[in-house]
Amino acid sequence: MIGLADRVFTAEVIGEAVAAGAGLARACEEAGIDRRTYRRWTAGGSSEEELQRVSADARPEALRPPPSNRLSAEERAAVLATCHAPRFADLPPGQIVPRLADEGMYLASESSFYRLLHDADEQHERGRARRRSSATITSHEGHGPNELWSWDVTWLASPTRGVFFYLYLIMDVWSRKIVAHEVYESETGELAASLVTRAVLAERCRDSALVLHADNGGPQRSSTLRVKLEELGLRSSFSRARVSDDNAYSESLFRTTKYRPDFPTEGFASVETAREWVLGFVRWYNDEHRHSAINFVTPAERHRGDDVAVLAGRERVYDEAKARNPARWSGERRDWSRPGTVWLNPEKPHAPEPEKLQEAA
Repeated sequence: MIGLADRVFTAEVIGEAVAAGAGLARACEEAGIDRRTYRRWTAGGSSEEELQRVSADARPEALRPPPSNRLSAEERAAVLATCHAPRFADLPPGQIVPRLADEGMYLASESSFYRLLHDADEQHERGRARRRSSATITSHEGHGPNELWSWDVTWLASPTRGVFFYLYLIMDVWSRKIVAHEVYESETGELAASLVTRAVLAERCRDSALVLHADNGGPQRSSTLRVKLEELGLRSSFSRARVSDDNAYSESLFRTTKYRPDFPTEGFASVETAREWVLGFVRWYNDEHRHSAINFVTPAERHRGDDVAVLAGRERVYDEAKARNPARWSGERRDWSRPGTVWLNPEKPHAPEPEKLQEAA
């Protein structure tokens, strides 16, 4: 929109050009406006009296009827009240909406939840950047559970400065389920081998050619773990050197762990206290947390295959909601289909070489 002062100036310049013999259409084109716009500003003329009547744009102050599909005041209040409920107070709309759908309830779309929270100054975003690398990527593909695992170790603070406990976590990349975890007082290949063995026996996936991806730490590269993986029939995969985000699944999991509201930022009193807290976290993550990458089902549901029924139930809820008020949908309803293949560090397709292009031609 053009301000009043700029309107008056533009109209005066066009008026002077027309008075000097220029065509109105050409003068308006040079000024960057349409001829009809100029006539609307000046009531159809270019005299000094008409130019003085140039008015400001009335669109910002125009009274417009509310959209027929707008949420009512009661519906907006219900959305905010739901977000303020104790069980949802720590969750974003991306976690709240699927939970409501699982309960057979539809209040508004996820975008409406975000918009209402933003209008109430209750929604704030933070961004994160990462460095790119041109090194070769080791890619792996997963089509189901227990085909591709990612694991890593992170430090947990203790009461003694400089002394840490070590949290080992193994995640199934396809389902995002934590298949094994433990807190130890040291970081060794022997402890890693023991945990991997426990995970393989619990998941019954020995000799399955499962890929176990890790970074290049000491325990991950230890000969003890390598021998154990060969014995169990698993394959090893490692991150690129000096590329911190090649094991992104485990890094993301550790971030989720340490951003939990009840995470002891001052440290754990003992290794037993750390183990107790981590056990509670794993139960929450596997059985309660709706993961965005798997269409907001829990990792345990996807790992067992129960997510098929859960997502089908959400589709029914949304179909019924759309049938009740179709005007609120400008297009198709939300996609609750089941995610399929997952990739660990997928490679981007390369452009064909010129010789191959000529051969193809």
